[in-house]
Amino acid sequence: MRNRFGNDWNWIAAGLAAAIVVPVLSFFAGMPLWIAAVIGLLVFAGLVFALSPRRLFEGLDAKAIGRGRLDFARDLLTAAKPAAQRLEAAADHIANKETAKRVRHLAEIAADVFAKVEASPESAGTVRRFLSYYLPRATEVAEGFATLEAKRVPDQKRLQEVDLVLSKLEDAFVHYSDSLVDDRLDTLDTELRLIQASLKEDIGR
Repeated sequence: MRNRFGNDWNWIAAGLAAAIVVPVLSFFAGMPLWIAAVIGLLVFAGLVFALSPRRLFEGLDAKAIGRGRLDFARDLLTAAKPAAQRLEAAADHIANKETAKRVRHLAEIAADVFAKVEASPESAGTVRRFLSYYLPRATEVAEGFATLEAKRVPDQKRLQEVDLVLSKLEDAFVHYSDSLVDDRLDTLDTELRLIQASLKEDIGR
């Protein structure tokens, strides 16, 4: 399953490409080995750079947002990233289809929160508790379910209890994801009130 939160696949892909280019140029194209090796090295370096995961908040204007806000959001996402990766991986180790589906949904919501915070770093404070508490706890619970399930004689009652907690965590995840949208709607409501007040003052409507 492809990880939504990044990995080192660019190095692997670049290494494979270079490993193919060198023998092809040397043995099939008749190119001197040292030249083929240099070209292979250039292909490797180029692909590593081209396929590198995008850095957090790349392209955003730090001055417009505020360096402090940007650093806070970056630190928050960086610290939460390992838990998000583990949560996504946990779904692959759960045999129960419904529970695995629920855990994947949790991972999808987490990815959505990451994307929203990247788009609006100033909103990071809204989901601070989600990223620093609920996400790591959900990961531990999901991994715990997989561990319980792996026993030769799983305790069905405990599995049901853990699944119930995952269900409640799903509600919490949705709440925090939607809270980021609610923040934007609050801004929209403020803008609408200001526009209406201006219209009334300027044209009497």
